[in-house]
Amino acid sequence: MSEIGIIGSGNIGSTVARLAVDAGHDVVVANSRGPASLADLVGQLGPRARAGTVEEAAAARDLVVLTIPLGRVRDLPTDLLAGKVVVDTCNYYPERDGDTAELDSHELTTSELVQRHFPGARVVKAFNNIFAANLGVLQRPAGSPERTTLLTAGDDEDAERVVAAFLDSLGYDVLDTGSLADSWRFQRDQPAYAGAYTEDGDPERPRRTTREDLLPLLERADRSVR
Repeated sequence: MSEIGIIGSGNIGSTVARLAVDAGHDVVVANSRGPASLADLVGQLGPRARAGTVEEAAAARDLVVLTIPLGRVRDLPTDLLAGKVVVDTCNYYPERDGDTAELDSHELTTSELVQRHFPGARVVKAFNNIFAANLGVLQRPAGSPERTTLLTAGDDEDAERVVAAFLDSLGYDVLDTGSLADSWRFQRDQPAYAGAYTEDGDPERPRRTTREDLLPLLERADRSVR
């Protein structure tokens, strides 16, 4: 059992929260609107979940999942996640987040941008390249031949091990793709992005996706695609 903080209660955040509770973890969920706005969600999640402030979620003992629009990351204090293992789910949508020169020029990946904003955190990229609806149904028990593989990237080996163990507990195998600088290979619009976990790109038709399925998609990644 671990204590997991989740900053963001949208589709991915609420799905990760449910999977974590189902796996026996305690969860602290927070959003920008405050704990009262989360009453329905935590009621559905049950006694292992509670609503908290962003600061309370950030203080969770074992792991923090950051799952907010990328453009809102800059609104959080830079020391909020100091010393924490942080799962970054953020994707770059300029029409929502505003244009970011470092991303447009490929100077940084989204997770490198998050890591730069939180210099004391240990950031690992995960959960960004799968539709929430698919994430919520493709999980399988350890040892099942029907397990799906999720992608991660990070610069801290210990943090990556923590995140891999967490994903395993949720019901997924893990493929480490390399450093945060390499994580562009499964960012938005790349072959290993969300459609990889569906039949013909249809989120209503999820399919098991393995390491063997994902490796050639990663090889086909094209950095010229934003």
